[in-house]
Amino acid sequence: MAEVEIEYCVPCGFRGRAMDVERAILGALERDLDRVSLVTSDHGVFRVSVDGETVYDKHEDEYDVDDIVRDIRERL
Repeated sequence: MAEVEIEYCVPCGFRGRAMDVERAILGALERDLDRVSLVTSDHGVFRVSVDGETVYDKHEDEYDVDDIVRDIRERL
């Protein structure tokens, strides 16, 4: 089992995006996860990690919910 953390920038208005990613992750992988956490942040952050290892960072990757879920599945 694994823990997923979605860290998002509140001032940037990324809460909706974070919730979309959370919904997609739970829809596809809920039985394989111990926890999915939303973590508030700032400074333009939008990052998804599995057990502390980054699988998506908006500064490095193109935003695609399906790709994020696929990358998480590969880490499990």
